Amino acid sequence: MADPTDPTDPTDPRVRLARPGDMNAVVGLVHDLAEYEKLPQLCHLTADQLTAALFGAGSFGSAPALYGLVATESPEPDAAVVGYALYFLNFSTWEGVHGIYLEDLYVRPEHRGSGLGKAMLLRLAAIAAERGYARVEWSVLDWNAPSIAFYESLRAVPMTGWTVYRLAGTALLAAAGAAGSERVADKGEGTSPQPG
Repeated sequence: MADPTDPTDPTDPRVRLARPGDMNAVVGLVHDLAEYEKLPQLCHLTADQLTAALFGAGSFGSAPALYGLVATESPEPDAAVVGYALYFLNFSTWEGVHGIYLEDLYVRPEHRGSGLGKAMLLRLAAIAAERGYARVEWSVLDWNAPSIAFYESLRAVPMTGWTVYRLAGTALLAAAGAAGSERVADKGEGTSPQPG
Protein backbone atom coordinates (compact mmCIF):
# COMPACT_ATOMS: atom_id res chain seq x y z
CA MET A 1 0.00 0.00 0.00
CA ALA A 2 1.29 3.46 -0.86
CA ASP A 3 2.30 5.79 1.97
CA PRO A 4 -0.51 8.38 2.21
CA THR A 5 1.78 10.92 3.91
CA ASP A 6 4.41 11.37 1.23
CA PRO A 7 3.18 13.90 -1.34
CA THR A 8 5.74 14.32 -4.12
CA ASP A 9 4.99 17.94 -5.01
CA PRO A 10 4.80 20.14 -1.93
CA THR A 11 3.03 23.38 -2.73
CA ASP A 12 4.01 25.42 0.33
CA PRO A 13 7.42 24.91 1.96
CA ARG A 14 5.94 25.91 5.34
CA VAL A 15 3.88 22.68 5.34
CA ARG A 16 5.65 19.41 6.05
CA LEU A 17 5.13 15.99 7.56
CA ALA A 18 4.89 15.90 11.35
CA ARG A 19 8.04 14.68 13.11
CA PRO A 20 8.51 13.20 16.59
CA GLY A 21 10.05 16.48 17.76
CA ASP A 22 6.81 18.31 16.87
CA MET A 23 4.61 16.38 19.28
CA ASN A 24 4.63 18.81 22.21
CA ALA A 25 3.80 21.71 19.90
CA VAL A 26 1.01 19.79 18.16
CA VAL A 27 -0.51 18.65 21.46
CA GLY A 28 -0.49 22.27 22.62
CA LEU A 29 -2.31 23.26 19.42
CA VAL A 30 -4.85 20.45 19.90
CA HIS A 31 -5.60 21.88 23.35
CA ASP A 32 -5.86 25.37 21.79
CA LEU A 33 -8.40 24.00 19.31
CA ALA A 34 -10.41 22.43 22.13
CA GLU A 35 -10.47 25.83 23.86
CA TYR A 36 -11.57 27.54 20.61
CA GLU A 37 -14.35 24.97 20.21
CA LYS A 38 -15.44 25.66 23.81
CA LEU A 39 -14.73 22.09 24.93
CA PRO A 40 -11.38 22.17 26.75
CA GLN A 41 -12.64 19.79 29.45
CA LEU A 42 -12.95 17.04 26.83
CA CYS A 43 -9.35 17.25 25.56
CA HIS A 44 -6.99 14.79 27.25
CA LEU A 45 -4.41 14.16 24.50
CA THR A 46 -0.79 13.71 25.56
CA ALA A 47 2.42 13.78 23.54
CA ASP A 48 2.95 10.07 24.28
CA GLN A 49 -0.48 9.19 22.88
CA LEU A 50 0.04 11.27 19.75
CA THR A 51 3.53 9.88 19.21
CA ALA A 52 2.24 6.31 19.47
CA ALA A 53 -0.61 7.01 17.02
CA LEU A 54 1.59 8.77 14.46
CA PHE A 55 4.82 6.81 14.69
CA GLY A 56 4.00 3.54 16.46
CA ALA A 57 2.44 0.53 14.86
CA GLY A 58 -1.29 0.87 14.32
CA SER A 59 -3.60 -1.47 16.14
CA PHE A 60 -4.42 -3.42 12.96
CA GLY A 61 -0.95 -3.82 11.49
CA SER A 62 2.28 -2.01 10.89
CA ALA A 63 0.80 1.17 9.35
CA PRO A 64 0.31 4.17 11.64
CA ALA A 65 -3.20 4.78 12.95
CA LEU A 66 -2.89 8.50 12.24
CA TYR A 67 -1.02 10.80 9.87
CA GLY A 68 -0.04 14.40 10.37
CA LEU A 69 1.10 17.57 8.69
CA VAL A 70 2.40 20.63 10.44
CA ALA A 71 2.53 24.25 9.33
CA THR A 72 5.48 26.35 10.41
CA GLU A 73 5.84 30.11 10.50
CA SER A 74 8.61 29.94 7.88
CA PRO A 75 10.30 27.27 5.74
CA GLU A 76 13.39 27.35 7.99
CA PRO A 77 14.20 23.96 9.57
CA ASP A 78 13.84 25.26 13.13
CA ALA A 79 10.72 27.38 12.53
CA ALA A 80 7.96 27.18 15.14
CA VAL A 81 4.98 24.92 14.50
CA VAL A 82 1.87 27.14 14.28
CA GLY A 83 -0.67 24.77 12.74
CA TYR A 84 -1.43 21.14 12.12
CA ALA A 85 -3.64 18.70 10.25
CA LEU A 86 -4.26 15.22 11.68
CA TYR A 87 -5.96 12.66 9.47
CA PHE A 88 -6.50 8.98 8.86
CA LEU A 89 -7.70 6.76 6.06
CA ASN A 90 -11.30 5.67 5.77
CA PHE A 91 -12.86 3.49 3.10
CA SER A 92 -15.82 4.04 0.82
CA THR A 93 -17.67 0.81 0.20
CA TRP A 94 -19.58 2.52 -2.60
CA GLU A 95 -16.47 3.81 -4.38
CA GLY A 96 -14.33 0.81 -3.45
CA VAL A 97 -11.33 2.96 -2.50
CA HIS A 98 -9.89 4.80 0.47
CA GLY A 99 -10.56 8.38 1.42
CA ILE A 100 -9.03 10.75 3.94
CA TYR A 101 -10.85 11.79 7.08
CA LEU A 102 -9.46 15.06 8.42
CA GLU A 103 -9.79 14.87 12.18
CA ASP A 104 -8.37 18.33 12.90
CA LEU A 105 -7.19 21.35 10.94
CA TYR A 106 -5.96 24.21 13.08
CA VAL A 107 -3.80 27.31 12.70
CA ARG A 108 -3.01 29.69 15.55
CA PRO A 109 -5.20 32.80 15.32
CA GLU A 110 -2.25 35.14 14.73
CA HIS A 111 -1.25 33.09 11.65
CA ARG A 112 -4.70 32.79 10.09
CA GLY A 113 -5.01 34.50 6.74
CA SER A 114 -1.41 33.57 5.87
CA GLY A 115 -2.47 30.67 3.64
CA LEU A 116 -1.33 27.92 5.99
CA GLY A 117 -4.77 26.34 6.52
CA LYS A 118 -5.42 26.36 2.79
CA ALA A 119 -1.95 24.93 2.09
CA MET A 120 -2.55 22.01 4.46
CA LEU A 121 -6.01 21.28 3.03
CA LEU A 122 -4.67 21.48 -0.53
CA ARG A 123 -1.83 19.14 0.45
CA LEU A 124 -4.40 16.61 1.69
CA ALA A 125 -6.35 16.99 -1.57
CA ALA A 126 -3.12 16.33 -3.49
CA ILE A 127 -2.39 13.23 -1.41
CA ALA A 128 -5.91 11.92 -2.06
CA ALA A 129 -5.71 12.61 -5.80
CA GLU A 130 -2.21 11.11 -6.14
CA ARG A 131 -3.30 7.92 -4.36
CA GLY A 132 -6.60 7.54 -6.19
CA TYR A 133 -8.65 8.12 -3.06
CA ALA A 134 -12.30 9.09 -3.45
CA ARG A 135 -12.47 12.11 -1.15
CA VAL A 136 -11.31 14.21 1.77
CA GLU A 137 -13.97 14.80 4.39
CA TRP A 138 -14.28 16.34 7.83
CA SER A 139 -16.73 17.75 10.34
CA VAL A 140 -17.19 21.38 11.32
CA LEU A 141 -19.19 22.89 14.14
CA ASP A 142 -22.38 24.56 12.92
CA TRP A 143 -21.46 27.87 14.57
CA ASN A 144 -17.97 28.06 13.02
CA ALA A 145 -18.91 30.46 10.21
CA PRO A 146 -15.32 31.50 9.32
CA SER A 147 -14.28 27.87 8.76
CA ILE A 148 -17.45 27.06 6.82
CA ALA A 149 -16.86 30.05 4.52
CA PHE A 150 -13.23 28.94 4.05
CA TYR A 151 -14.25 25.38 3.15
CA GLU A 152 -16.93 26.58 0.76
CA SER A 153 -14.38 28.86 -0.93
CA LEU A 154 -12.55 25.66 -1.87
CA ARG A 155 -15.82 24.21 -3.27
CA ALA A 156 -16.26 21.74 -0.41
CA VAL A 157 -19.92 20.91 0.16
CA PRO A 158 -21.83 20.08 3.35
CA MET A 159 -23.24 16.56 3.55
CA THR A 160 -26.85 17.63 3.97
CA GLY A 161 -29.09 14.83 5.14
CA TRP A 162 -26.38 13.01 7.11
CA THR A 163 -26.11 13.14 10.90
CA VAL A 164 -23.05 12.03 12.85
CA TYR A 165 -23.67 9.54 15.66
CA ARG A 166 -21.21 8.63 18.38
CA LEU A 167 -20.94 6.05 21.13
CA ALA A 168 -18.66 7.29 23.91
CA GLY A 169 -18.25 7.16 27.67
CA THR A 170 -20.88 5.18 29.55
CA ALA A 171 -22.96 4.54 26.41
CA LEU A 172 -19.90 2.93 24.78
CA LEU A 173 -19.26 0.80 27.85
CA ALA A 174 -22.92 -0.26 28.00
CA ALA A 175 -22.89 -1.24 24.32
CA ALA A 176 -19.64 -3.14 24.81
CA GLY A 177 -21.15 -4.93 27.79
CA ALA A 178 -24.20 -5.87 25.76
CA ALA A 179 -21.97 -7.20 22.98
CA GLY A 180 -20.04 -9.26 25.54
CA SER A 181 -23.28 -10.76 26.85
CA GLU A 182 -24.35 -11.64 23.31
CA ARG A 183 -21.00 -13.35 22.64
CA VAL A 184 -21.41 -15.44 25.77
CA ALA A 185 -24.97 -16.35 24.78
CA ASP A 186 -23.85 -17.23 21.22
CA LYS A 187 -21.27 -19.67 22.60
CA GLY A 188 -23.81 -21.19 24.95
CA GLU A 189 -21.77 -20.12 27.94
CA GLY A 190 -23.48 -18.82 31.01
CA THR A 191 -26.91 -19.95 29.88
CA SER A 192 -29.07 -22.73 31.21
CA PRO A 193 -29.15 -25.87 29.11
CA GLN A 194 -32.31 -26.14 27.06
CA PRO A 195 -34.30 -29.32 27.48
CA GLY A 196 -34.21 -31.69 24.75
